Amino acid sequence: MKVLVTGAAGFIGYHVARRLAGTNRCDVLGVDNLNDYYSVELKRARLAELAQLEGFRFVQADFADAAAFGGIHANYRPDYVIHLGAQAGVRYSMENPAAYVHSNLAGFLSVLEACRKLPPKHLVFASSSSVYGAGATVPFHEDANTDRPISFYGATKKSNELMAHSYAHLHGLNVTGLRFFTVYGPWSRPDMAPTIFSKAICEGTPLRLFNHGKCRRDFTYVDDIVDGVVKVLLYPPVPPPVPPFRLFNIGHHRPVEVLLFVRMLEQLLGRTAQLELLPAQPGDMIETCASIERLHGAIGFTPKVSLEDGLRQFVDWFKAYYRHA
Repeated sequence: MKVLVTGAAGFIGYHVARRLAGTNRCDVLGVDNLNDYYSVELKRARLAELAQLEGFRFVQADFADAAAFGGIHANYRPDYVIHLGAQAGVRYSMENPAAYVHSNLAGFLSVLEACRKLPPKHLVFASSSSVYGAGATVPFHEDANTDRPISFYGATKKSNELMAHSYAHLHGLNVTGLRFFTVYGPWSRPDMAPTIFSKAICEGTPLRLFNHGKCRRDFTYVDDIVDGVVKVLLYPPVPPPVPPFRLFNIGHHRPVEVLLFVRMLEQLLGRTAQLELLPAQPGDMIETCASIERLHGAIGFTPKVSLEDGLRQFVDWFKAYYRHA
């Protein structure tokens, strides 16, 4: 089975590619442009881990370059495509929206066009809980209104869902979108909460918690996410709905207050955080919580890793990678 994974040097992309090429013994082609939004060294370290797997190959390319990506896709002829590459980050989307237009809109169009010309059995792409915006009530259900995202990042992900729906309708592509909820675990990005919090705790620098630390997040361990991605991939919409398009939440369904999350990290790291409790930030959601009944019904998805166990595994990796005793 041949699987093309975009964003393979990224956090979730690395874990998905590792599972497919390792445990599942698939032939995996990873595509990533290794941009410098965050540490390229971290991305290369992930790729070094993947390079040890016999079934993994890597091409450095920008999937937003339609000609380049179209050529890669046509030459490889994947059975399945997992599109995880994107410009991530809610707050950065206020500073540099053009980067999101390039990667999340033009880039996704490039992927859709390549799949239209040479259709895989199934295209699975990453959406986000950020599509749930103003007026959303918890737990978030897939059928809820998502017409009012409160961040530009969320707006691009909502646009991805609409673009995918149109290609499924017009061209008969089998497409599934997954709305990820606050993924954490080893090899996570340095701009994500677990790493930011852990660095501040270890280095004794002020740790800024917005909304006074009272925001609640549906923290989901990356191995649970990978389980869901791989299972969904192997079960395209059959019998195909019209159009053959689906959306699923994928989360833990047990939101935790961010301040409690910090307290758990303090205990695992054996140090005390220097907290700065601040008002809420524009674009931040007060609470996220995934309704996962639809995904459970489709593939039997049930998160298995508790926050306690997941954070312990994250902290072990964090100490080793960043050399914090």
